[in-house]
Amino acid sequence: MTSRVLGWNMQWILQSLLSALFLGLYDIAKKSAVRENAVPVVLLLNVVTAALIYLPLLLLSSSLPGILASTPFVVEPIGPSVHLLLFAKSALVGASWTLALFAFKHLPISIATPIRATSPLWTTLVAVVLMGERPTMVQWIGMLMILFAFISFSNVGKLEGIHRSTNRWVGYMIAATLLGSLSALYDKFLLQWMSIPPVTLQAWFSIYLVPVMLPLALRWYWKDRALQPFSWRWTIPAIAVCLLIADFLYFSALSDPDALLAIISPLRRTSVVIPFVFGIVILSEKNWKRKAALISLMLCGVALVSYKSA
Repeated sequence: MTSRVLGWNMQWILQSLLSALFLGLYDIAKKSAVRENAVPVVLLLNVVTAALIYLPLLLLSSSLPGILASTPFVVEPIGPSVHLLLFAKSALVGASWTLALFAFKHLPISIATPIRATSPLWTTLVAVVLMGERPTMVQWIGMLMILFAFISFSNVGKLEGIHRSTNRWVGYMIAATLLGSLSALYDKFLLQWMSIPPVTLQAWFSIYLVPVMLPLALRWYWKDRALQPFSWRWTIPAIAVCLLIADFLYFSALSDPDALLAIISPLRRTSVVIPFVFGIVILSEKNWKRKAALISLMLCGVALVSYKSA
């Protein structure tokens, strides 16, 4: 059976949809891991899990490259300048994850994940300001739709005692989303301009996240462990596993020459539906009808923002 439908190679579309599925599971794992738990330790154990997964691939690729030669899991050798670029990505993502997990701990998941899903809006605005891009009229309409839904979520949040202007956790999630948008632009630079293979990017990025996250965990150990006790949960390593699978599928889709970012981005953002349903059904969070309508509007806006005319 051919993998091409209407001229598209369907593999990258399937990879994008599967990436969305694992992103949704990733958000659920995060919420479960940080509820009434010490965020710095959760972060450190999460990134250590990811590093331990990639370390064997790194060692095999450098010492016995023939074993992985016919697989997509070869970690290519890179120079010092590329190592520096990947460490910078780890620092950027580490800051985003730290802010996001503190927000996930204190916000309802049906509020936190939609805020995170607005990242295409901020990515486009950053591209306009820093890269001189000029969105089309359709994209401006999409951005207004996302912005309207984003502001409206604050009104829903007020019904649950969450005020956007005074709640610092909302501010944390917004800051995490902005940093995530910068990371998305950086990914495009690393994958397409620098031609770094997806597995190579993921392997070194995952390993460099360990020293990035270590200082916060050490601070917790020396100053905060009496006030913020830590409890082990299996959802902690599940965070890393789900994200690694989601990112591998995303990077693979993005590196496909036939791939259209205008399709990949909205497909990935459908991941917000999975934790939303989890929050309503399992955690019994409130005001689900209003939130569902706003999420639908937001996803439509994401689709328009991601659209580029031929």
